Amino acid sequence: MIGFVAWTEERAPRRAEEQAILRMRFLGVHLLRRKNTPTAVLHRRAVSAAKKLQKLGITRAVFPENFPYEAVFTKHGIYPVEVLPLYRSLAVEWLRAEIAAKGLSGASTAAVCADRLTGELVRAVTELCLRYRYVLLDVPDGGEELARQLRREFGVSLILRPNAGQLSEAEAALLFAPRPELHSAVVLALYDGAELPENVTLTLPALEDQLPFGCRRDQLFAALCGAGVLRAAQIEIKVN
Repeated sequence: MIGFVAWTEERAPRRAEEQAILRMRFLGVHLLRRKNTPTAVLHRRAVSAAKKLQKLGITRAVFPENFPYEAVFTKHGIYPVEVLPLYRSLAVEWLRAEIAAKGLSGASTAAVCADRLTGELVRAVTELCLRYRYVLLDVPDGGEELARQLRREFGVSLILRPNAGQLSEAEAALLFAPRPELHSAVVLALYDGAELPENVTLTLPALEDQLPFGCRRDQLFAALCGAGVLRAAQIEIKVN
C-alpha cells in the first residue's frame, strides 16, 4: 500500500488510517498545522508521521505540494512516488502543449533521443510519427524493426540515427537520455536525474470533484496509473 501525507487544521488522528481515492486505498497520516504552529513542532509531527508509516511497512507516499519535510520521511525509508514514468507516458501530449504555448503550431520535425529502446520509448515514437511529418530517433542501436513496422502499418517514415545537423533542425525534442548539445525550441528532459517540470498542471476533467486538495498531483496520478486505477489518456496536461 502507498502512504498519503496531508496537512490538516483539525486534530489529527493518532493512527494512520486507510482512505480511498478513486477506488484505490492509501494509508493516510495527517499533520496538524495551524496559522502560528512553530516550525519545530511541525518537524516533530513530521517525524512522528514518518515513524507511523515506517512501522506499517510503507516505502512510498504521496506528499502535499511544496512539502518541506520529505527528507524526514526519506530518512525513515519512505520516498515520494516515482513520477518519471507518468511524465513519459504523457510525453507526446505534453510536447504538443509546449509547442502550442510557444506558438509553433507549424512544427513538423520532432527528435527522440535515448540510450536504448524501451517499451515507453517505442510508444512515444509511434505517437509522434502519427502527428509529425519527420521524426528522428537518436539511439545507438536498434530501431530498424520499429521503422519497418511503422512504414508497414501506418505508411510513415522514421529517420534513424540522425546526424548533428538533422538534430539541430528539429523544432521539438524528447530526451530519454541527456543531450546537452541539443537546443531545440522545445526540449522535454525525461531521463533519470532531469529537473522535473514546474510549468505544467495535471487535471482529470471528469473526476476533479473526487480528488483531494493540496497534494502533489503528479505523485497521486502516478500512483493511480501504476495501480491500473487510472489511464494516462484520462489526464489533461496544461502548460502554465
